[in-house]
Amino acid sequence: MTFDPTTLAQSWPLPSKPRPIVTFGAGSIVGDAHFPAYRKAGFPVAGLYDPDRSKAQKLAEEWGVKAFSSVEEAVAVEGAIFDLATPPAAHATVLEALPDEAAALIQKPMGSDLDGATRILEICRRKNLKAAVNFQLRFAPMALALKDAIAKGWLGEVVDFDAWLALATPWQLWPFLKGLPRIEIAMHSIHYLDLIRQVLGDPQGVHAKTLGHPNHDVAQTRTSAILDYGDDVRCALSINHDHDFGRKYQACEFRVCGTEGAAYMQLGVNLDYPRGEPDILEIRPKGGSEWVNVPLQGTWFPDAFVGRMANLQRYAAGEDAELVSSVADAWNTMALVEAAYRSSAAPATPLAKRP
Repeated sequence: MTFDPTTLAQSWPLPSKPRPIVTFGAGSIVGDAHFPAYRKAGFPVAGLYDPDRSKAQKLAEEWGVKAFSSVEEAVAVEGAIFDLATPPAAHATVLEALPDEAAALIQKPMGSDLDGATRILEICRRKNLKAAVNFQLRFAPMALALKDAIAKGWLGEVVDFDAWLALATPWQLWPFLKGLPRIEIAMHSIHYLDLIRQVLGDPQGVHAKTLGHPNHDVAQTRTSAILDYGDDVRCALSINHDHDFGRKYQACEFRVCGTEGAAYMQLGVNLDYPRGEPDILEIRPKGGSEWVNVPLQGTWFPDAFVGRMANLQRYAAGEDAELVSSVADAWNTMALVEAAYRSSAAPATPLAKRP
């Protein structure tokens, strides 16, 4: 059988009757990704709420939606899907305010730490919320195509997964991060850890070191990590957000190798964020002798946000049987994040002393 890249799945089915979306938060991610995605997909946005009234009003006017005056007004929208684009410390408070049995999409991370994630999980269970975490990299066209290629056997058995980032990330775009004790893994590489979990399953453990940089006061911007999948699978992440020496040697890529084929993926949005560069997916398929470019039908930003919201909408309507990245599954990603921070804080294996 000949490999045909155009047959790989790259999008999620849309809901037949989209429900109105109420967004909490008016940060840059809403204007850069959430609202562009919802407009592109034709999802109705009922409005947004942010305690910073002027900020909320400004964004609402830009997108032609309503700025709610209170949480109570926002949660009163009948049949709404609630979109929490809020800082992790605010998630629990907003979730408590939602109607029981509501559908909600929670911005990652799922709380500030694993204790916060556990509290969120308990709230969602008590209120019977249909809740998922916005690990939208799972829904990027390149990620969906990669997973479809793996499922169809074009790589054989996956035995290597490398994530390599060397770039300059504009952390100043997210002022709420200032002063937080956990940044790089909890706010950024969590996407990669989550996707790796979906592709490879849960690891047995993790070795990690995450640290900052002397040129600024962001808590962590550099991470090295090894995920332990036993003796057959090697999985490593090398993340450097401070490679600020021009574009020439910057990179943001995954290399996924199997026993019979391999894939290369460039995550373009992180290069010159938020403008970004093109996403790339190339596959050297089982039985092939050349790398084949997969023509992508969209990008991580904003198309992955379309798929993420589409799955939640369809699940709430009974059109999807599975809620991808449900709070129960997302808790496991948070457990991996927590393990990485514990590993980073633990001492390394010391060298033997010369006799």
